[in-house]
Amino acid sequence: MPPPPHQKPENVLKRAHELIGVKQAPAALTLLHEHITSKRSRNVPITSLEPVMLLLVELSVEQKKGKLAKDALYQYKNIAQNTNVGTIELVLKKFIELAAEKVTAAQQKADEVQSSIEATTTSDNVEDLEASETPESILLATVSGEQSRDRTDRAIVTPWLKFLWEAYRTVLDILRNNARLELLYQSTAMQAFDFCLKYTRKTEFRRLCELLRNHVQTAAKYSAQMHAINLSDPDTLQRHLETRFQQLNVAVELELWQEAFRSVEDIHTLLNLSKRPPKNIMMANYYEKLTRIFLVGENYLFHAAAWSRYYNLLRQSAAIVAAGGKKSENPPTSEADLQKAATFVVLSALSIPVISTSRSRGAMVDFDEARKNKNSRLTHLLGMSQAPTRALLFRDALSKSLIRRCRPEIRDLYNILEVDFHPLSICKKISPILAKIGADEEMQKYIIPLQQVILTRLFQQLSQVYETVDLDFVESLAQFPEPFQVTRATIEKFIMNGNKKGDLAIRMDHATGVLSFDADVFSSAKAAHAGSSAGSAESETGSVQRLQSTPSQIVRSQLTRVAEVLYTTCQYIDPKFNEARIQARDAAFARAKAGAEKEHLEILARKEIIQKRKDKASEAQAARDKENARKKMVQEQLLQQAEAARLAEEQKLREAKRLANEREQIKRKEVESMLKDMKLEDLAGEDLDTLDSNKIRMIKLQQLEREKNTVAEKLRITGKRLDHLERAFRKEEAKKLPEDYAKQRERDLKAYELTKAQTLKEAEEKHKADVEIKHRLSRLMPFYESFRSNLHERRRDEFEKRRRDADRELEKMINARKKEYRDRKIREKREREEKERALREAEERAAREKEEEERRKEAKKEEMARIKEEREKEREKAREAQARQQQREEEAMARRKAEKAADTAPIRREIPPVEAPSAAGPPRIALAGNRPSWREREAAKAAGGAPPEPAAAAPPPARAPPVERTDSNERPPAAGGPPRLALAGKTGGSSWREREAARAAGGGAPIPERPAPQGRVSSGRGGAPIEREGSGRGEPAKDGATPEPLKASGAPGKYVPKWRRDNA
Repeated sequence: MPPPPHQKPENVLKRAHELIGVKQAPAALTLLHEHITSKRSRNVPITSLEPVMLLLVELSVEQKKGKLAKDALYQYKNIAQNTNVGTIELVLKKFIELAAEKVTAAQQKADEVQSSIEATTTSDNVEDLEASETPESILLATVSGEQSRDRTDRAIVTPWLKFLWEAYRTVLDILRNNARLELLYQSTAMQAFDFCLKYTRKTEFRRLCELLRNHVQTAAKYSAQMHAINLSDPDTLQRHLETRFQQLNVAVELELWQEAFRSVEDIHTLLNLSKRPPKNIMMANYYEKLTRIFLVGENYLFHAAAWSRYYNLLRQSAAIVAAGGKKSENPPTSEADLQKAATFVVLSALSIPVISTSRSRGAMVDFDEARKNKNSRLTHLLGMSQAPTRALLFRDALSKSLIRRCRPEIRDLYNILEVDFHPLSICKKISPILAKIGADEEMQKYIIPLQQVILTRLFQQLSQVYETVDLDFVESLAQFPEPFQVTRATIEKFIMNGNKKGDLAIRMDHATGVLSFDADVFSSAKAAHAGSSAGSAESETGSVQRLQSTPSQIVRSQLTRVAEVLYTTCQYIDPKFNEARIQARDAAFARAKAGAEKEHLEILARKEIIQKRKDKASEAQAARDKENARKKMVQEQLLQQAEAARLAEEQKLREAKRLANEREQIKRKEVESMLKDMKLEDLAGEDLDTLDSNKIRMIKLQQLEREKNTVAEKLRITGKRLDHLERAFRKEEAKKLPEDYAKQRERDLKAYELTKAQTLKEAEEKHKADVEIKHRLSRLMPFYESFRSNLHERRRDEFEKRRRDADRELEKMINARKKEYRDRKIREKREREEKERALREAEERAAREKEEEERRKEAKKEEMARIKEEREKEREKAREAQARQQQREEEAMARRKAEKAADTAPIRREIPPVEAPSAAGPPRIALAGNRPSWREREAAKAAGGAPPEPAAAAPPPARAPPVERTDSNERPPAAGGPPRLALAGKTGGSSWREREAARAAGGGAPIPERPAPQGRVSSGRGGAPIEREGSGRGEPAKDGATPEPLKASGAPGKYVPKWRRDNA
């Protein structure tokens, strides 16, 4: 059957109201649900679907159809989440509000029922006023175990509470992992927390916490989806933190401590992810709830650490508020609040048991590892760098002056337990303080752990004074206020636990009632093993003051004392001992000083190596992780592909099976319809699955053949009967035919005569009427003829007029067409002439531009030729200057060698002429100015002669032309680019662009390289130095004149070392 036609939402809404009006609310709800979940509703406008959804929510709440509402809400979210988020929020809020109103109404109804029951049972139904309960009520209470109120709530309120809880779960599941609906998600979670707190639903609260935790994990897993929440966003993370803090508060109020601890772990995880620091007021609530959790779990060490962190946060908040910070973001930090926090910090630290009260598990390594892991987790939850200890907490409290800030009784308790030594009066002094602590409801929880600490201090101090003590005497000393009194069994149990943990070494003799403190020199008490892993919170040696050492301590320290005495004796007897020690120390210092730098460099090198190894290891680990992730992703893809293939195969099989079933059903329906049409009632008992259309046709043909034969037989019998009957009728009829013919002839003659007479009469009357009409119309003929002739004349005149008008109009149109044609021809001719003129002008302009371009090229070629000639002249001048400078240097070098040889040799001999240095020898450094050095001038002055003059220019040795740099200042203006800078030394020479242009202008002839910049020295590889001109430093002029020697000016100049001056 084809699907029913799709209806508009307005029609569906109208039909639903009609059904509600006739008390058919379930049918209306079904209609609305089918319309919302239909695939055709996805393309319907949201404004039309919103009233339908609101009515569906109302009906589902009234009828407690949570599943239908859930399906419809999921479908509606999929339809509207990409177009209109506000309508989703409206519908979900309406759903929650209606469910909450139903719960409130059920609560009021239960109250009314209970009040009516109590009113009737108190006066009317009680026969014996002296009897408090009837036998029926006692029996009912014994069987059910519940009171009347509980039964009423279970019957009326509990179903609606369950429906409201399912509504909260449904809404949270719909809103999860959607950034556009995140605000509604958080507000719904807050409402669910309030629901659990108001109605004390602990089981539902645990499920709610687990649901929210799964939602966060799913959000991290599906973060790549569209509109998914991003936990890296600070605002999103802040909202999740606020939700988790509310979860923590509700868990503490409901006293669900395990769930509270899980909430703390969730908060700590979110805080680690957050890039924005949390508010101080939130962290104060966090630490305050941690103190309560640790106190309930009897973890007094971390309870005290949490109080310490809470006090530190209060101090920071007070400083921020004093500096002008916002008070709304910080907890209250009055003096009373700080004193209370300081009091609880000190009191909780004092309540940490010195001897662990936990049940021992022997030497189980797994237990120690688990305990270490647990302490590490708790330390991270508190945000501490290392695990807290009793000594560290006291040290921190003393450094922050918490002892002076706390209450006086707590300060006295600290002095008694941690400072003073009074074994006989410790309990007596502490009893008034315990009474004050017990009077305070908040501090009363610390009495039991304080008793453990007091007993520990009592036995530790007694062991310093006595070797044996009577148990009755110890019991008299361990006296506490009446509500907190300890028994003898408690004391004995405490002693046994201390011995078991290794914190006490006491032997108990029950026969004599005597306690003996262990005086064995080989005692294995924990004091002998300060680093043992027993269950105490601190070592005995550092926990209580000592008056004297025990024998075991004396034995343990005997070798140490002997070593100290021998060392002191050696210092007094042998003076060399100190000298050797001092020398060894100095040598050690010298070695350390000498090797400090080397060791430092080695440490740095080792640090660098370690860092490199760490980087390599991290890179390798990252590569491994990446490879593992890739393999995992590939494996997941393969699994997904396999799963998809399996699902596709199953879908294919299901589809084939469905098609086969549909074909079978269609075939069966066809068979049934054919049987029904053919009216084959005799086949009703046969199996229709075995029949097909051919078999049915064969059966039908056989049946038709039988029916045909039957009908033919009946027709034959009937025809035979009719033949006999007709023969009998005709025999009888032949007897009466003559008489009947005569009667019929008479009737026909009478009818003919009557008809003839009537026809003649009518014809005569008609003729008379026609003649009369002719005579009457003959008088009108002249008027008719005249009217017709006049009408013809008028029509002819009008036709002639219209024809003349049409001829004139046609002539006018012909003239207009001719004029338009002439104008068009003239216009086309003018346009053609304009185009030809523009084309000629463009050709002339292109010719002129071409001529101008040729003239510019010719001018450029002439300019490049002129520049080429100038450059050639400059190169010739530079070569001549280089030759003169080279000759002067060679002559100066020859004179210097001659003077040196004259000074050193006893016999003068002629100096052979100095040849020019070959290109293979080391190049001479050409100083600025190309003149003799100051040593040569000083040597010439000492010899009494004039300073040497530069020699004549000699031809420079053959060398390769120097490599030239392109001078950007000499680029032609036509070349594009930024203007050239006028740099020093760039006054002459052409750039490579100019040389290329000149070569192109000169027909490809090579252009000689320009000389190196003047005043610079060549590279020294066989080339002569280049002369620098115009420097003003006394260089020889271009015409070869010898410059005057420079004189000392007396002005400050460059510093010359003394050894250089002496050598000079």
